Order: sequence, then structure tokens, then C-alpha cells
Amino acid sequence: MNQPCKVKLESGKQYYWCACGKTSAEPFCDGSHKGSGITPVPFKASTDGDAYLCACKKSKDPVYCDGGHKALK
Repeated sequence: MNQPCKVKLESGKQYYWCACGKTSAEPFCDGSHKGSGITPVPFKASTDGDAYLCACKKSKDPVYCDGGHKALK
């Protein structure tokens, strides 16, 4: 996926961002990484509301989109 995923986050809730790109629940981990040596990135939302999470896996700040997908062709 070459666009960020808009998701609604809850303040203080623990989430697991998919780092391998194999999930069917993008941008969240569904366990598809097992055996790959890649692990999800845990994070807690600091505020309630919408956030744009990275789906291309090119963000320099994993979890949140930084526009890295714009460099993909």
C-alpha cells in the first residue's frame, strides 16, 4: 500500500503496528510476521482521534506517516 492508513485511536490504548507488510489488517499486526524475524512495533496513542499510520513501511518514524510513500513509484 502506497498511502497512509487513516485510523481512529484511543488515548492510552496499546496498539501494534505491522512492520513486515504481510498483515491483512493494515496498518495493525495480525500475527502474519511469525517466522520472519520481524516484529510489530508497540505504541500507545497519546490522544483520541484520527491518525495517519504508515502503510508503505518507508517512514523514518515508524508507525506514523511522514510522507515517505511519495518517493515510491
